Amino acid sequence: MQHHSSEVARLYQTEFIRSARAVGVLWAVCTLCFAVIEVVILIQPSWVGTRELHYRGGGPAPPTGTLGLFEVCMETDWPVPECRGSLHTLTPFPAFQSPAVLVCMSLTMVWASVGCLCLFRFCNAATVYKICAWLQLTAGFCLALACVLFPDSWACAEMRALCGERVSSFSPGNCSVHWAYILAMLGVLDAGILATLAFVLGNRQDALLPDDAKDGDGKCCTCYC
Repeated sequence: MQHHSSEVARLYQTEFIRSARAVGVLWAVCTLCFAVIEVVILIQPSWVGTRELHYRGGGPAPPTGTLGLFEVCMETDWPVPECRGSLHTLTPFPAFQSPAVLVCMSLTMVWASVGCLCLFRFCNAATVYKICAWLQLTAGFCLALACVLFPDSWACAEMRALCGERVSSFSPGNCSVHWAYILAMLGVLDAGILATLAFVLGNRQDALLPDDAKDGDGKCCTCYC
């Protein structure tokens, strides 16, 4: 009877380890996808866009287009919008320097967590998970702060040229937030979920390893968080 219970416990532990590894792989894939999303958030000129207005004539038509941290793109008679800015030099508009720096910091943290995935081959898995969790938590904080500072910076020349003179802080005038800004806010939630999952995986990693792996002297880091 005792032998049977031991076999059942070992089978349960094996299935538990496999499930944890599957969740870890899913977490790694989502981390890589989040890093790509961060790049899109940074470079896309679609944080703010003009609303659809019914133009009745009697004067010049109001401009239509979108605006990001580095570029503003106006719609023209050509299929391709006319964009101006300094995306190729990564020079943000003066009013959006703080949000751009914070998004860059968030992007750096996320890609650093992607780079840390290579450490699973050399370091203790629990330590790597916790390092990645702190990096992703910091990335989410920076991105959240950027989402708050961006509408606070709307009272600038670029916004007035696109969205009219009624623009002020947290009031976009004739514009509304576009998909890149919404994606940034979803990125904050994504960073929180990934960081929480990494903390959970890190805290339970020791319980998932068999005893001989814990006591072994394999190549691993000696630092533990």
